[in-house]
Amino acid sequence: MTNDHEGAGRPPVVQVDAVSKAYGETDALAGVSLEIRAGEAVAVMGPSGCGKSTLLNLVAGLDRPTTGTVRVNGQDLGALTETGLALFRRRQVGMVFQFFNLLDDLPALDNVALAAQLTGTPAKQARRRALELMEELGIAGRRNAYPAVLSGGERQRVAVARALMNRPALLLADEPTGALDSRSGEQVMDLLIDLNQIGQTLLMVTHDPRLAARCAGRLVEFADGRVVRESRVDGPAGEAGPPGRASGASGPAGMDGAAGADGPGRPDGSPGR
Repeated sequence: MTNDHEGAGRPPVVQVDAVSKAYGETDALAGVSLEIRAGEAVAVMGPSGCGKSTLLNLVAGLDRPTTGTVRVNGQDLGALTETGLALFRRRQVGMVFQFFNLLDDLPALDNVALAAQLTGTPAKQARRRALELMEELGIAGRRNAYPAVLSGGERQRVAVARALMNRPALLLADEPTGALDSRSGEQVMDLLIDLNQIGQTLLMVTHDPRLAARCAGRLVEFADGRVVRESRVDGPAGEAGPPGRASGASGPAGMDGAAGADGPGRPDGSPGR
């Protein structure tokens, strides 16, 4: 159900085909099909319990569908083992969460660099790339600060830098402005717009209509586990930009994609603090 205008002619990054997900007798998703092409920014909205977060978890490989298939960057997630899914998350997706999920006992630079070190990147190389990303995001001056002394906006920028470490095909954002004040939220929105305009493919789940209006080119509305409406958004992300480098080609000043946390919380998939 791809928008005919945005993303036309670009390869699909996300392909969700007739996906259902049941938890016991409860259907969280019921026959959802959705396609997101390289360079698109898509926002998913709907009431609590409508299936938004379930969709995000399936696309991230954190859960498996009851029926149907989920492909990301051409890879069928249903064909992967748990170990394969962990590697997929580290290499193919970056994840940004509402409550940041940083490690309290590591300074900002090490929080960012850890995502690359988990994929086998040498520590020195990982720290160098982490610092480049932090400079691009305007937080290099806070590289030695621990999360507890960072503002909400700074913590979310650290989380975005961590998500951009391994150059992902897809950046997933779960309520990325939900825990921020208005000013910090606006700054994070600007950052997401900038990332999309240099080609990063985005899938965002949000309750915030401002985020959808400003940062997405397409809005997908959910209700009762189904897609009930899709519409084009006329904000900055609604203007289809160049194909960019959603699969890893270089972007300005090191902001050329990334993979982040290997599940909610810590970059290795263990629970956050």
